[in-house]
Amino acid sequence: MTVLRIVSYNIHKGKTALGRRSSLLDLSAGLSGLKADLVFLQEIQGRNEKERHQHAQPALLAGHLHMEVAYGCNAIRKKTDHGNALLSKYEIIDHENEDISDHKLEQRGVLHARVKIGEHCIHCFVVHLGLFHGSRIRQVAAIIERIKRLVPEDEPLIIAGDFNDWNEKLAPFFAEELGVHEVFAQTPLRLDDELPRMKVSFKRLWDTFSFRKLMETEKKLRSQRMKLPEISLKTLPKVLKHLQDPEELPPARTFPAAFPWLRLDRMYQRGFEIRSAQVLKGRPWSKISDHAPICVELALAKPQDA
Repeated sequence: MTVLRIVSYNIHKGKTALGRRSSLLDLSAGLSGLKADLVFLQEIQGRNEKERHQHAQPALLAGHLHMEVAYGCNAIRKKTDHGNALLSKYEIIDHENEDISDHKLEQRGVLHARVKIGEHCIHCFVVHLGLFHGSRIRQVAAIIERIKRLVPEDEPLIIAGDFNDWNEKLAPFFAEELGVHEVFAQTPLRLDDELPRMKVSFKRLWDTFSFRKLMETEKKLRSQRMKLPEISLKTLPKVLKHLQDPEELPPARTFPAAFPWLRLDRMYQRGFEIRSAQVLKGRPWSKISDHAPICVELALAKPQDA
C-alpha cells in the first residue's frame, strides 16, 4: 500500500498575504519541509515581465523540489499570466488545461493531469473556481462532464484547489454525481480548529474579503447577461434539493490565512483511504499567502489488494 502526502495551496501569485513582497523563498522552503508527493497549486505565475524574480514560478518550484510539473495558464495579462499547476514526485504522463471561464471578467481553467504511481494511473484535477455562485455551479458542471467522459470509474481521482465555495453548496453535487468525498468530511484524523480563536469584528471581515467590490462586480455581470458556455446543466437542480449528509463534517476553514474563517479550499477523492487531513496554520504559512494550505495523507491500495 502506497501512502501519498498531498498539498493544495493558493499561493497568491507568489506574494505575501498582503501582497507587499515576494514569498517564493519561504514558499519553496515550506513545501520542501512537507515532503509532499503531489502539490496542487493555484494562482501561480508562469510569466511576469514586470518583476523578473516572480517569473516562471512553476519551473522554479519544481526545480527546487525535484518534482515534475504541469502548468495550466488561465489569466493572461499584457506582462503577466497565472493559473494552476501540479507538482509531482511521480511521472506526469500527460496533462491538459480546459478553459471553464464563465464570463469575461474572470478567466478560469481546470488542469487535468494523469500521474503514474506504480501500477496506478491517478487523475489529478487542479481547480480554481469563480467568485460568483452561478459561475461556480456551471464550472462544476463542466468539470463533472469532463470527468465522466475521460476518467474510468476504476481509476483513482483527486480534485483539489480553491473552490471559493463559502456558502458550501458544491460538496453534495460532487458526491452525488461522481461518488467522491471531501477529505475533511470522513477522515479519522482531522487536525483543524472549527473556529478561529481570535475574535474578528464584522467590519474587519467585510473589509478583508472586499464584499463591496464583489457585489458591484456581480451587479455588472447581471446587467451584461453574458452568454453561458455550452455545457450540460441537466443535473444542476439537484444542487438545490440535495442536503449534505448529516454524518459528514464540513470542509476546513482556510481563509484568510491569518485567522481562517471561510471554507474555500477543498480536496475531493475517489479510490483512496483517507489517513489524515489538516490545515497548516501559523508561521510561516500565515505570512506566505492569503490562504492556508491543506495537507492530506491518502493511502493507495495495490490493484490486487483493492
